[in-house]
Amino acid sequence: MKRFCFMLVALAIASNSMAGEVYNNAVKVTFLSWVTGSTKISYERVLPNKQTAEFCTSLIGAGYDKFQNDPLGFTMRYAHKFFVGDNYGGGLTGTYVRPEVIYSHYNYNAQDVLQMRMQARMCAVLATAGYQINFNRFLIDAWAGAGYAFGLPAETGYHHGFALWRSDNVALSFSVRLGYCF
Repeated sequence: MKRFCFMLVALAIASNSMAGEVYNNAVKVTFLSWVTGSTKISYERVLPNKQTAEFCTSLIGAGYDKFQNDPLGFTMRYAHKFFVGDNYGGGLTGTYVRPEVIYSHYNYNAQDVLQMRMQARMCAVLATAGYQINFNRFLIDAWAGAGYAFGLPAETGYHHGFALWRSDNVALSFSVRLGYCF
């Protein structure tokens, strides 16, 4: 595994030294999202003035069910990135801040009652910050954020796009996404 990781990093660094083209689109997969019970895919498009728009959707239930509650549903999110600072590399590279809106809707088995399906419908508005870099056509995007959530929460507090923290209204989220630029 170490050898594979080393080769991946070496390939990314070597391809970055050959990069000269600026890409305006990316398709990304949230790294290890299937371990948390869903599969997340996103599309990002470069806009004028050091901005990008990103739309992400996920299928809840397409992954490992860590709470053993058989969830089934979807999550949709939209984020508008504003690249900041002097390290903006054009296109899809640099440090950014972004407002983000997330909607999560799914059914799951209740923990205390057998054979009863419960419903969770939550919205969250987050402020996030992160860094995104592309190596030729390979992209890595890492970010973290917090904000306000409202709606009908799940018993677990986890909504496959954000988690509730100590209340039903504080939402936290972080991610690492791997992608392909074109």
